[in-house]
Amino acid sequence: MIFEKLKRPIMKIFFICLLLILTDQYPLLSQPLQQTIRGKVTDKQSKNPLPGANIVVVGTDPVLGSSTDVDGNFQISAVPVGRAQINISFIGYHSVTIPNLLVSSGKELVINIELEEKIMQAGEIIVRASADKSGTTHDMASVSARTFSVEESQRFAGARNDVSRMATVFAGVQAANDQVNDIVIRGNSPFGLLWRFEGVDIPNPNHFGQLGATGGPVSMLNNNVLTNSDFFTGAFPSDYGNAIAGVFDIRMRNGNDENYEFLGQIGFNGAELGAEGPICRKSKSSFLANYRYSAMGLMNNLGLNPGTGSGIPYYQDLNLKVKLPLGEKHQIDLFALGGLSHINFINSEVKPDDRNEDFYTDGDVDVYYKVRTGVFGISDTWRISSSAYMKTTLALTAMQNTSRVDSITFDRENNYEIQNVFKNYYNNDFVNSRLFASGFYHKKVNARFNFRTGLFFSKMFFQLQDSVFRQYQNGYINVVNDNGNTWLLQPYIQGQYHFSDKWTLNAGLHAMYLGLNGSNSLEPRMGFNYYIDENQKVSLGYGLHGQMLPIQSYFTRSRDASGMEFTPNTGLDLLQSRHVVLAYDRMLAPGFRLKAEAYHQHISDVAIDDKSSAFSVLNLGSFSGGPSDSLVSKGKGENLGIELTLEKFMSKGYYFLITGSLFDSKYLASDGIWRSTAFDGGYVLNGLGGWEKPFKVKAGKDNVRKLLFDIRITTAGGQRYTPLDLEQSIEEGRAVYQRINAFTHQFRNYFRADVRIAYRVDGKKAAQEWAFDVQNLSNRANPFGMQFNRTLGRESIQNQLGIFPMMQYRIEF
Repeated sequence: MIFEKLKRPIMKIFFICLLLILTDQYPLLSQPLQQTIRGKVTDKQSKNPLPGANIVVVGTDPVLGSSTDVDGNFQISAVPVGRAQINISFIGYHSVTIPNLLVSSGKELVINIELEEKIMQAGEIIVRASADKSGTTHDMASVSARTFSVEESQRFAGARNDVSRMATVFAGVQAANDQVNDIVIRGNSPFGLLWRFEGVDIPNPNHFGQLGATGGPVSMLNNNVLTNSDFFTGAFPSDYGNAIAGVFDIRMRNGNDENYEFLGQIGFNGAELGAEGPICRKSKSSFLANYRYSAMGLMNNLGLNPGTGSGIPYYQDLNLKVKLPLGEKHQIDLFALGGLSHINFINSEVKPDDRNEDFYTDGDVDVYYKVRTGVFGISDTWRISSSAYMKTTLALTAMQNTSRVDSITFDRENNYEIQNVFKNYYNNDFVNSRLFASGFYHKKVNARFNFRTGLFFSKMFFQLQDSVFRQYQNGYINVVNDNGNTWLLQPYIQGQYHFSDKWTLNAGLHAMYLGLNGSNSLEPRMGFNYYIDENQKVSLGYGLHGQMLPIQSYFTRSRDASGMEFTPNTGLDLLQSRHVVLAYDRMLAPGFRLKAEAYHQHISDVAIDDKSSAFSVLNLGSFSGGPSDSLVSKGKGENLGIELTLEKFMSKGYYFLITGSLFDSKYLASDGIWRSTAFDGGYVLNGLGGWEKPFKVKAGKDNVRKLLFDIRITTAGGQRYTPLDLEQSIEEGRAVYQRINAFTHQFRNYFRADVRIAYRVDGKKAAQEWAFDVQNLSNRANPFGMQFNRTLGRESIQNQLGIFPMMQYRIEF
């Protein structure tokens, strides 16, 4: 496999870099390192600036602080490099404390803070900002929601700078497998996840990902350009739709509008360059851009052998945002996300005895795979008054998957290749583009009540060609072969009412209408929050959620008795999910949090076979094959479980996060049998922790050095699988599974330990970091699937990623 072949060269490079780090010399300087913290303070509901708010850097002597100007902006200079805690207060509003901000010498710290107006002046409740993860940037979320920071995705062991992989440490979430970043939320298929980027529902944002899936080996979303964003695992507010499992609401930060800043980074994920800065300082306009090219592709282009054989992953991506304020009332944002990726597995160039079957390909085929993805959008935020604002967004998204599979036969006696008469075995070309428009109006009526109403509209254009060679017909048959368009409309309304500072009601209504077949859904959402005291609250959430299937599922072709093709799936209904969540959240002490959630999810109108079988779309994921050719919306699913989170936020140089989930995931197919889903592992337990230690620097040396250590340990119920019919497989020369026993077998428990060590140096003009990350430190062979070995005529277990070291260098200036 590609990953296995990279271990030795990566280890060599790491030890060379380690030697350089330990022997580095810095010039003698005398001035202590300082940086600027600045940003904006606004009302949480109306987004109106709050002039006169006070911001103080806690623990500084003399005290460092500032007040916001008429536009809500503030700036604090000469803040010491390292960790900082700030307190923000404003008359009539709840105070906010943001602890453990990382102040770097290579980059100004720009933060935007939202304050919530008090209902009663007495008995103030301290509402903490999203930096402590006990709240969300979305102010109407009641349960199953969490804010994550860029630092977490950069620092968490095993995250690979990927927000999807980072999220697998959260309660109720687990990785579908190690090779891709698909995530399973509360037993749901990965395709139930919604990706929202700058307010736009986008296609699969991953290199080498599939149309209709939500994961892939490498993310295109570069965490260097992101700001704090939200992750939902159920019963989400009514402005989210077309998803039954969860939501990633990803937001890009604005570029620095006063100073130019740059970033360079190279590691396993690629070589990248970033830049940001003002377009016009007077108008506060700015740009932010980051470009990345695959490290192994770059090595091969330079004539260096990356050690991956013919399977060299080539990919590149661009993340871009431009902020254009137009006076005091309007702000225009332009944003873009684009990615190109391709990889070829040429097994025909490998001797037959040296071929290996792995996660991506069988050993007896050549595979050519290419993906193109793009998002471009423009939004206008209009501050209508001091209590209302409106935002409209227009975007174009597109994704293309093309693949070709050539079969290989060989003469083992002479050990040379003979191309089969049906060499070209499979061809695929899927294109799905969307014109996307959205808008909402948000009104803060008073301190107690605010609401938002809006809609999403998507016009979808598709070109779907999918054909496979059938030997018994001596020709190709069309799996999918359709071109056309359809549309999806999603209006919604969401309101929030504070009965007091202790009681809050969030309620809304979401609707969906699919133009393809007229299927529709009316979805109530509701949540209650009750603050027992300033340290603990109880929450209850309910949501009905609908989702359309991946577009190609509606156009899978079948054949009647005369051989005529038709598309029986175009009338499939929307999936329906009813989700109930009960939550308890408590701050045990400053910086210590305990959270427990219990949930039940009932799924109906699930696409299953029209004939008796064990098939259900609830078991689909990346690289798992497509749906059956004749489906009906009569299946069901049930997910229930309990989750526990114990967390210490970063303070005093360390943090930890312990999460546990016990769950049961079942489905009902057309044969009338309730079974475990493919994702019914039963339990997940995560332990994550980190520590950072500053180095004492000799007198006269103007730099701050720090060693960072992070570790993660995960254990989970084993992967479920369908057993092979070995006798039939040998007879037919291909894998034949006992479909009647779908997912009844389970591999041994999953276990993985990841470690990350980093060395950071903040100098006068730049900040640098060297990091070394080892995934699956114990090299445990975690099974993923059961295959049929045609050569040996027996079963073989396909394992997930073994021990895998990675390194990275990063500089900000």
